[in-house]
Amino acid sequence: MTALPTRKLEAFRYADIEALASVWSELAQPVRVEIAAQQKLQQIWLPSNEDVQIRRVEMTLEAGAIASIFALNNAPRYGRIELDVSLHEGADFAFHAANIGSGNSTLEVVTTVRHVEPNATSRQTVRSVLGGKAVGSYLGKVAVSRGADGTDSEQSVKAMLLDRGATANAKPELEIYADDVKCAHGATVGELDREQLFYAAARGLDPASARALLLEGFVGGLWDEIEGDDRGIADMARVALKAIA
Repeated sequence: MTALPTRKLEAFRYADIEALASVWSELAQPVRVEIAAQQKLQQIWLPSNEDVQIRRVEMTLEAGAIASIFALNNAPRYGRIELDVSLHEGADFAFHAANIGSGNSTLEVVTTVRHVEPNATSRQTVRSVLGGKAVGSYLGKVAVSRGADGTDSEQSVKAMLLDRGATANAKPELEIYADDVKCAHGATVGELDREQLFYAAARGLDPASARALLLEGFVGGLWDEIEGDDRGIADMARVALKAIA
């Protein structure tokens, strides 16, 4: 079995190691997913009822494959989504995730996206809403190999802190060994806009409802690209936001 990691490893820098140890024997080896050339995959990752929730996935997209992942991370104690993706020529990968936490929860999204062949596209959008003493982290690396010209990659990371005790960590990272690429990343951490709260209150909303409405707008766009009628993740996110608003 793979040894339990420690915080000396960058990918586990903010992890709850004690919580991780309780499930590591089951999760030491990541799940492997391969998407064949020109095939398309959409997955929606919903939280369970467990206090500790870990998902570790290694994914390969062959030439021209398309994958879209929508994830909600709001475990009561410790939630970790760990994703390692390799993109071959012309592949298209999109990842949309929300960390929603309160109390003493620790929520992490850790990704590595490898552009190993030309003309692949990746988009990562992560939003965190954190109250109480919750900690939300995004550690995301985009690695562009030599010869992977035409790469187009973007990381958008934003966090909303509802209480002074909450903490957000963001580390988007680019490692580029090709010349003709378009790569961008951005990370912001902020609080609810008081003017918007005042505007909502002036129209009759109580403070909790006003906060919930603004938070839903902050996170809601993550689910816009879901194909089909599966909107359960949006409903679960709405409930989680109302609980901490």
